[in-house]
Amino acid sequence: MQHFPIFLNVQNARIVLSGGGEAALAKLRLLLKTEARVEVFATEPAAEINRWADQGRLALTRRALTSGDVAGAALFYAADEDSNEDARTAAIARTEGALVNIVDNLEDSSFITPAIVDRDPVTVAIGTEGAAPVLARAIKADLEARLSPSLGLLARIGKAFRPLAEKLPMGRKRRDFWADYYFDAGPRAFDAEGIDGAEAALDRLLNRHLGAEAQVGHVDFVGAGPGDPELLTLKARNALDRADVVIHDRLVTAEVLELARREAVLVDVGKTGFGPSTPQDRINALIVEHGLKGAHVVRLKSGDPTVFGRLDEEVEAVAAAGLGWRIVPGITAASAAVAGIGQSLTKRGRNGSVRFLTGHDMQGFAEHDWAALARAGEVAAIYMGKKSARFIQGRLMMHGAAPDTPVTAVENASQPGQRIHATSIADMARVMADVSGPALTFIGLSPRYAMLAVEPSAPKEIAL
Repeated sequence: MQHFPIFLNVQNARIVLSGGGEAALAKLRLLLKTEARVEVFATEPAAEINRWADQGRLALTRRALTSGDVAGAALFYAADEDSNEDARTAAIARTEGALVNIVDNLEDSSFITPAIVDRDPVTVAIGTEGAAPVLARAIKADLEARLSPSLGLLARIGKAFRPLAEKLPMGRKRRDFWADYYFDAGPRAFDAEGIDGAEAALDRLLNRHLGAEAQVGHVDFVGAGPGDPELLTLKARNALDRADVVIHDRLVTAEVLELARREAVLVDVGKTGFGPSTPQDRINALIVEHGLKGAHVVRLKSGDPTVFGRLDEEVEAVAAAGLGWRIVPGITAASAAVAGIGQSLTKRGRNGSVRFLTGHDMQGFAEHDWAALARAGEVAAIYMGKKSARFIQGRLMMHGAAPDTPVTAVENASQPGQRIHATSIADMARVMADVSGPALTFIGLSPRYAMLAVEPSAPKEIAL
């Protein structure tokens, strides 16, 4: 992020602009919406600028800007549409301590003006760092259509009511009150009765929330998917947006965690195979503890929570505590990984079933029906199989698996660092020793290389 977005308080601040043509007009139409004191320096100001000066909306000096004119100003706009004159006035402004914007000159500007959706006091700023102004305008047009014109009015009414709303406890209960008002009771009351109705709705709504029973906590067991945030379901996104507490696994990516509500408490309860781990009893206790405090808890698990996620133990702990819960499924690693190699988990004439296996369990390397797995045409997706690769290789070959049976390990499935390791049962232990990230191993599948050659969406590395 080259430009850090902030909202600058310009109430009674000076904003100086040099220029009197079309570029100056475009900036002034926006600046005159603020509570700043706007000053313009122009030798030949447009008629509209003269009219604004006559109306007292800005101060106009009909000459070129000189040293001393910008002293004490918060912002300066160079809008003379002449590169030499803009460079001259910008140099003066910098010397005199103002932040400088040179119209249509991103590189030499110290700040940029975003596209703005104005529902005062609600303001949405859209910036692309100069990379795609057309995209910014398209987003602005979309938001203008989506956001009700009454939104700003409701926000002003709500702002005046905030001291009374402090009767509600902070956190989820107060947040639910405001959500009810802005997205339901407020718009309905305004449409029916105008401003008076929107104001009266706040009192009725507050009494209803104050009279409600203490907030009961709730737990969502959410699948975070394989790592790509675009593979999250809409239900998962909505749960993260409402969460007070997010208790997450080690494999949940930073990009997915970024989607959680900013005020949410993030708790890392990661587990490492054959390494340091948070005990399951401690995880259960944390979920219940936050839920009993009335929090909306999201237990965020990589992949799908129903696949090797210790889900039943956590659900039983939550249910025993009397808390409400639901399961939000996610895309499991096997689905993402097999998509990454251009194959399907089942195929007519090859295999009518697929086995999801774990490479190790609480007792160590996991035992399975190796004789069935060793048969030709069988397909298995092995989770947590890196450390157990030599054990799996030995078991399969002991039970008659062909040494040239294809094996594919997909490392960091769906993520920018995805790597595909294609090998065979005979060589899988050696190849898996070079896999450093989390991986899903397929027995009986090899990559469809033609597909990989034309797929540009994500970096892929083929290791043979």
